[in-house]
Amino acid sequence: MPEITKFCEVEERMKKRILLCIIAVLCVSLLAGVKAEAAGVSDYGALKVSGTQLTSTRTGGAAVLRGVSTHGINWDVGYPYISKEAFSTLQDDYGVNAIRLAMYTTEYFGYCDKAGAGESQGEVQAKLKERIDTGVKAATELDMYVIIDWHVLNDQNPNKYKKEAKAFFREMSKKYAGQDNVLYEICNEPNGGTTWSDITKYANEVIPVIRENDSDAVIIVGTPTWSQDVDVAAEKPLSFDNVMYTLHFYAATHKDSYRQKLQTALNKGLPVMVTEFGVSEASGDGNLDTAEAKKWLDLLDENGISYFAWSLSNKSESSALLKSGTSKKSGWGSGDLSKAGKWVFNQYKTRNGLDNIAAPGKVTGLKVKNVKGRKLKVSWKAAADADGYQILYSANKKFKNAKRKTVTSCSVKISKLKRNKTYYVKLRAYKKSEAGKKFGKYSGVKKIKIKK
Repeated sequence: MPEITKFCEVEERMKKRILLCIIAVLCVSLLAGVKAEAAGVSDYGALKVSGTQLTSTRTGGAAVLRGVSTHGINWDVGYPYISKEAFSTLQDDYGVNAIRLAMYTTEYFGYCDKAGAGESQGEVQAKLKERIDTGVKAATELDMYVIIDWHVLNDQNPNKYKKEAKAFFREMSKKYAGQDNVLYEICNEPNGGTTWSDITKYANEVIPVIRENDSDAVIIVGTPTWSQDVDVAAEKPLSFDNVMYTLHFYAATHKDSYRQKLQTALNKGLPVMVTEFGVSEASGDGNLDTAEAKKWLDLLDENGISYFAWSLSNKSESSALLKSGTSKKSGWGSGDLSKAGKWVFNQYKTRNGLDNIAAPGKVTGLKVKNVKGRKLKVSWKAAADADGYQILYSANKKFKNAKRKTVTSCSVKISKLKRNKTYYVKLRAYKKSEAGKKFGKYSGVKKIKIKK
């Protein structure tokens, strides 16, 4: 009898273990197949890495970033688009929920090698950090995520400027440690024979510098061969938590064999983020291949992988999302977009579900009133099918540097205004779904001088 009882107990434990394994496999399968919708910081909260997925600390579920990368913020094809107005256009019209700030470390005005720039290296660094701060603030005010990208390219091996990288990320992580929306990409595209062992050596020194100030921020690490060899990184991943690995693709060049690299990495449990993709050839120029690009985005969505389009620029190359010669810095219409831009943003609208959400009605009955204490009371009539409202106010009648407030009621008080200044106010309603926010048309503009 004792032997039979012992056997039964063992058998029961084995059944429980098998059942737990089956449940775990099912959970992983369901998570891998989930099609997460792009949402904002107020929805997801801080991000973390769980298995191969980027996840929300607020909901516990999968999170996905459908973002746009600037071109190099070192140059006039990149930095003019670092603004709340530009980011707001991407967010409102296409459901973009994240921005990547690409800062080149070398070439003209490079952070580590300024090349032919007339300014001193210190002046170059100060200006680039100022541009990063402008971008982080704009993204934060808009409830968007933002990647600070150490854009290794012509320097090839990230160890070349490792000392400078450590100082930079120590400063950045200290400055933004309290923010849930900031991610760090520590080496963009290692190349020129740089090995995974080289990158590992670099990452093992840079990541602890960030962790000294921010123990939880998501850190993104480039992989060999212009960030394509995620399968190689999967053989020996880093030993840190909350780390993802970068895959870059340009659809007219990188096809099935590169998608297989991604699948191999995922099968081995490697968390991947596509911090840069283009519809063009790998040079960033040349032919577009939308059929291959669609295969890529379908695969990424099937696996809940975040991705960022290259690039928010009017540069005369086919990967630029804006038409060459376009002078507008925000508020782009279809005629301002390049062929690549039209395709990418139409994909974003569809994949974010914005095509399927009816816009709410236009806000009417807008009233503004000066309240004692340099405050402004704004009220309006409820719009049809509205879940909330976004108020814009500025001391500039063209709403330059406008501030935003989001509320669900039909009135709001705005404080900390400047006495004897005239403020301009307008607002619009939004309708919310799992896909994000669909905005209605703006109301008329009201102006008022702050006297009290």
